[in-house]
Amino acid sequence: MKEKSTWYSKRLERDVDVVRWGTHGTPILLFPTAAGDAEECERFLMLSVLGPLMEEGRIKVYSVDSVAGEAMFSKDNTLEHATWVQNQFHDFVRHEVVPAIQADCQSDEIEVVTAGASIGAFHASAVLCRYPDVFSQAVCMSGTYDLTKFTEGKMTANFYESSPIHFLEQMPEGPHLDKLRERHILLTHGDGRWEEPAQSWRMAEILGAKGIPNRVDAWGEDYDHDWPTWREMLPQYLRELVPVPETTDAG
Repeated sequence: MKEKSTWYSKRLERDVDVVRWGTHGTPILLFPTAAGDAEECERFLMLSVLGPLMEEGRIKVYSVDSVAGEAMFSKDNTLEHATWVQNQFHDFVRHEVVPAIQADCQSDEIEVVTAGASIGAFHASAVLCRYPDVFSQAVCMSGTYDLTKFTEGKMTANFYESSPIHFLEQMPEGPHLDKLRERHILLTHGDGRWEEPAQSWRMAEILGAKGIPNRVDAWGEDYDHDWPTWREMLPQYLRELVPVPETTDAG
């Protein structure tokens, strides 16, 4: 079952699409790659391989337009505007998308699992690190976690606030970090074409230094930075990480 919603976000100053597939189970928020839209995962057949998990009532999949990626890679935007959008995008996810997911699941307390590949992995990890009160786990595939490679090394306050590999190192002890230590981030990558395994290991090192549970899985040289790799990875990890539902009576 597919349902598409569109609303105007004052935070982002534009319309944004959010799509849901499935009817029951743990909510999975799947971020697109780069500047992809909310239905990118369907076009690249990710929903087909996740079908059995949805049919079991194990997961409901949600996806949202990559507004931040679109801003970051547009030649028409300044760095200041692009990083403002990135920061606002995470705020939009926490304060608009998550409440919509919880309402759809008929639970104000249900926690969300995030997932994504490439730049989507960055956003999946970032929202968990920023909002561990509502996100429980992140499945990050072939991640690009240091976006300064796209900003020529330049930094803004908005960029710093939205980039885990930067803000985590300076995060003080306290309730936020305590909550993060109850969460888990899976970092997985191939060793084939276009992959950057060092990105995952750098993220893992920063997480580990703060005592945040994480794991790095390497899939070998046969796995490229591409959709066939991610279509194999994501169902496997969600089957491992998401519990089998006791019943399918509730959303």
